[in-house]
Amino acid sequence: MAGEQLRAGRLRWAEARTSLAAFLLGGSVVAAVPLLLRAGFQGRAALALHVAGANATLLLAWGRAPGGMYQIAIRACFLGFAFGCGLLLSFRQSSWKHFGWYMCSLSLFHYSEYLITAVNNPRSLSLDSFLLNHSFEYNMAALSSWIEFTVEKFIFPEMKQVTWLSSAGLLMVVLGDCLRKAAMLTAGSNFNHIVQNEKSESHRLVTRGVYGWCRHPSYVGWFSWSIGTQVLLCNPVCLVGYTVVSWRFFRDRVEEEERSLIHFFGEEYLAYKEKVHSGLPFIRGFRMEL
Repeated sequence: MAGEQLRAGRLRWAEARTSLAAFLLGGSVVAAVPLLLRAGFQGRAALALHVAGANATLLLAWGRAPGGMYQIAIRACFLGFAFGCGLLLSFRQSSWKHFGWYMCSLSLFHYSEYLITAVNNPRSLSLDSFLLNHSFEYNMAALSSWIEFTVEKFIFPEMKQVTWLSSAGLLMVVLGDCLRKAAMLTAGSNFNHIVQNEKSESHRLVTRGVYGWCRHPSYVGWFSWSIGTQVLLCNPVCLVGYTVVSWRFFRDRVEEEERSLIHFFGEEYLAYKEKVHSGLPFIRGFRMEL
């Protein structure tokens, strides 16, 4: 049994290293564009070389991934490539600068979810840890925000150039993501992307660190990150939609999770619940019916 656990642990670390190498590889391709332009490649030539480099990187990630872990490598490489594109837009003086901030935030969020899980709770690590297939609703929400940004950018271009507002949104995104990752690291192996209905032997109630500030810091962080992305993009329609939908999602999620936690820890969790707020506005969590 110990030998199997050791081999599983080594495999997870190999997956983490593969993902990190692929993420950095994908991002490095984009860094070549300014160098190509400085070297004299202009316009379509630079773009063609850029695309060729991206394809070569994907093939390299596929071929070098040990143990058939190409699916991990491809996803991580894609996120690294998106992050690099975001950086490229961020440092250019163009009307797409703030969208570049958003691309960096989005790709880093999804990749770091996988990496932190690999380090923190390797037993629960899977391709789903990237959260790229979180839900159909999540994907549609992201697509809607891209469409709104693009449409409003062409109709009301000045709306997308409010730097102080985008900066405030970026701050919300950074702080929210940092809070979520702090919650994941503090919870350790107790953290899981899926609400657990059965208590494992290693399951412990975590009340220290950020869990002393609020009961659900990972949800608070994600809530702030979600809304912050739309403030960053200056998307008024999606800002309202994200706020309402995210609030309802976390309200239901908190109630479902706390029902299980009360079942697991009983009076211990009820006492903790009385002392510490959920952290989410107007969400009290699961209430016992007398």
